[in-house]
Amino acid sequence: MPVNLPLPVATELLRVPGVSIGVTEAGVRKAGRKDLTVMLLDEGCSVGGVFTSNRFCAAPVQVCREHLAVSVPRAVLINTGNANAGTGADGLERAKQSCVALASRLGIQAEQVLPFSTGVIMEPLPVERVVAGLDAAISDARPDHWFKAAQGIMTTDTQPKAFSATAMVDGHRVTVTGISKGAGMIRPNMATMLGFIATDACIDQSAMAALAREIAEASFNRVTVDGDTSTNDSLLVIATNKAGHSPISHWNTPSAGALKAALFEVARKLAQAIVRDGEGATKFITVQVEGGRTEHECRLVAYAIAHSPLVKTAFFASDPNLGRILAAVGYAGIDDLDQGLIELYLDDVHVATRGGRHLSYLEEDGQRVMRQSEITVRVGLGRGDAVQTVWTCDLSHEYVTINADYRS
Repeated sequence: MPVNLPLPVATELLRVPGVSIGVTEAGVRKAGRKDLTVMLLDEGCSVGGVFTSNRFCAAPVQVCREHLAVSVPRAVLINTGNANAGTGADGLERAKQSCVALASRLGIQAEQVLPFSTGVIMEPLPVERVVAGLDAAISDARPDHWFKAAQGIMTTDTQPKAFSATAMVDGHRVTVTGISKGAGMIRPNMATMLGFIATDACIDQSAMAALAREIAEASFNRVTVDGDTSTNDSLLVIATNKAGHSPISHWNTPSAGALKAALFEVARKLAQAIVRDGEGATKFITVQVEGGRTEHECRLVAYAIAHSPLVKTAFFASDPNLGRILAAVGYAGIDDLDQGLIELYLDDVHVATRGGRHLSYLEEDGQRVMRQSEITVRVGLGRGDAVQTVWTCDLSHEYVTINADYRS
């Protein structure tokens, strides 16, 4: 079960004028499950995307990058059950065939379709099943199908992930709604698996690429489940330009700041939902590193802690073997780190000071915190003023079971 993650309520997810969503069962990998989703975008949208840094990226990632470079998208096509990754030239051709097929049905150019896939790697995409399901998906398209879409993009997720927010921009109420999927193969660079955020705000296309990167950096690039970067990670940010206010091209006004805050809120909730629903997760862990000279070195330490299997299994067992955290701090990659300045806290418990055990620390206090479902690890480096935070989960027996049985 997810860690303190409420199930989205379909009626509470806000429509975004200019976006319609259809979901169907195409039998991409398994019968009887929603696995094909289309998002239909009105003309005049602004779109930005961020994609995996994995050099062995999937065919749809390559096609999305190509299409975003030459056109403004009018449709999004998402399949689960098959990642279309590690499939070479044939995979690229199948991804492009799916774009052509959807474009022909919508009367748009193939380059105006962005394909996304998630699922098993190194298996051919059954493009004929995708194409056969397109008519049903298009016929199903409605503005209020965000919950269905959140269900339709799931793989090992135990529940859909979706959130909405609103903001006032120049006297106009604007809506933000987003969905994501992901539970394993998650680490920064970037770590959504798949994420889609839309708003009816008016944002100039010239600002969208930077906005998408900034959103990813503040949210999806701050989560890790198992330290693996997927071949298919993708975040798409859509502005339909329907809200009626003047287009935003910079963010130094109060109204623009309010919109960005709403976008960040939805993105962070989606990113944290991925960790809360991490494969086999029983604990949600915030790792905050402060007192660094730079944000980069704070991230190095935070990720070293969050990625450590020894740290993560200790949290699963509620075992206060906290020297594992100090060891991770030490090997994080700060060559001139002074261990005599290190401070370590678990929630309100001061575990280590000046690089050694705090005189008042009792192991039963550490265990009390580690038994909680939500835990904060705070590390002080004593080197400066920089602070960074990442979110992670524990590593359980169930994680091994899920991934051992994933293809069966």
